Amino acid sequence: MKPHGLFCPNVISFVSSLLFLFRGAALAPENHENFLKCLSLQSDTISKVIYTQNNSSYSSVLKSSIQNLVFSAPTNQKPLFIITPFHVSEIQAAIKCSKKSGLQIRVRSGGHDLEGLSSISDVPFIIVDLINFSEISVDAEAKTAWVQSGATVGQLNYRIAEKSQNLLAFPVGTCPGVGVGGHFSGGGYGALLRKYGVAADHIVDAHMIDAKGRFLNRESMGEDLFWAIRGGGGPSFGIIISWKIELVDVPSTVTVFAIPRTLEQNATKLLHKWQYIADRVHEDLFISPFLYRANSTMVCLFTSLFLGGVDRLLPLMQESFPELGLTQEDCREMSFIESVVYINGFEIRESVNANILIDDRFIKRFFKGKADYVIEPIPKEAFEGLYDLFYEEDPRTYGLLVFFPYGGKMSEISESEIPFPHRAGNRYTLLYYAEWQDATNEASQRHKNMLNKLFNYMNPYVTKNPRTAYINYRDLDIGTNNKLGDTSVQEASVWGKKYFKNNFYRLVHVKTMVDPENFFRNEQSIPPFNLLKDEL
Repeated sequence: MKPHGLFCPNVISFVSSLLFLFRGAALAPENHENFLKCLSLQSDTISKVIYTQNNSSYSSVLKSSIQNLVFSAPTNQKPLFIITPFHVSEIQAAIKCSKKSGLQIRVRSGGHDLEGLSSISDVPFIIVDLINFSEISVDAEAKTAWVQSGATVGQLNYRIAEKSQNLLAFPVGTCPGVGVGGHFSGGGYGALLRKYGVAADHIVDAHMIDAKGRFLNRESMGEDLFWAIRGGGGPSFGIIISWKIELVDVPSTVTVFAIPRTLEQNATKLLHKWQYIADRVHEDLFISPFLYRANSTMVCLFTSLFLGGVDRLLPLMQESFPELGLTQEDCREMSFIESVVYINGFEIRESVNANILIDDRFIKRFFKGKADYVIEPIPKEAFEGLYDLFYEEDPRTYGLLVFFPYGGKMSEISESEIPFPHRAGNRYTLLYYAEWQDATNEASQRHKNMLNKLFNYMNPYVTKNPRTAYINYRDLDIGTNNKLGDTSVQEASVWGKKYFKNNFYRLVHVKTMVDPENFFRNEQSIPPFNLLKDEL
């Protein structure tokens, strides 16, 4: 992406022009002017990458990385400034000057944050958008790569395949437009998790800027902080700008299938049986059902990625899940990178074009999500009650449940190896998802109400004490006052234990060491001990 934004021949004229504009603006306290003066002294290049609310490109830059249209609403409070840095020094300047001026920083890499915490707040804030930090360097021989936080999952998949002749990959999620910065720092999982675990399990180094503005790598940050940023939520500890990852082997041929079954085709029986085998089948086999309403019935779509050819897959399915009735005609063999495209609904052509896997090909929507973990199989009759909730809703309301199987490598890694704790004992993750295109408040509330009904209904059937959750499916309904701004410290231990279980306390310890003043914070960021001590 080419440099763009306000540009003046010299720093003095840049600052002067901004101060003139802000003296007449509603959001123009003295500390905002001080922020601009501070930036001009800290960085000679900052004028090229800063956008103010008076800049003609401000609105388009703000909206460009917001994937959830809920957070593009004109009623949301806007950042005072957006910075799209190209250089580490510009990030360091933003941190130093934000601290001096009393402004919060929100960091954005892909803009898929389910609660919009990377783009909105109700306290004075700026956005540091890492869209220009998107370089990917793959060393196929060493089976490693450096990837900057602003790169997307799709771009990473494509570059690895390109450099390794489709024989290497990385265990990331299935949505190509997600930025790796947020994805990695929350754990990050996809169709390879049963074979290789989560993305954060394969991070071997990182570059970040801490609250003091220091540039750190694994050695200089220390093992405690390096542990924390791999699944503990990076924005609590600093701005992670790049990651060194270990790549994993994939076969030259993989097999996929997508088989829909309605209630009349025994969808309930099949889904019930899937629960007993999903986490126990061979680790090369990943089967993920999608449950949704289609007119007057329910459909369960069984999707799968198998790391091998159809000749190996069919005997495994016959042994473990013969009820599905998989045939060779249901299956498609392809390369791993083609499977990434296939899973996202694109038709496979003669070759995979790079443009298919970049985020601007994906339609922006209004959406909302939640997550649960399931240990014991859900009874058949519980599924039938679930269907009733779908039938009660307006046909215009679109809701979806996604069942993500665990087992395999996920059961072999300790809960405390990294902050992401959801390991052995979990049969699957249950993801609740709703999306809509109608911008009205009525449509938004209708879909959110449906999601809440589904979530509340499932309470008896999911994990308890705590009802665990996934930080990358962040949910402000959990243990907060639902008010944007500072962390709801009084209830931080509630959501902290749900996301991180016992790892939460170690994360608090690390936060206290590296950011005791709690500069890097949001509504569900890790608080330092002094703010949480009454709760522990």
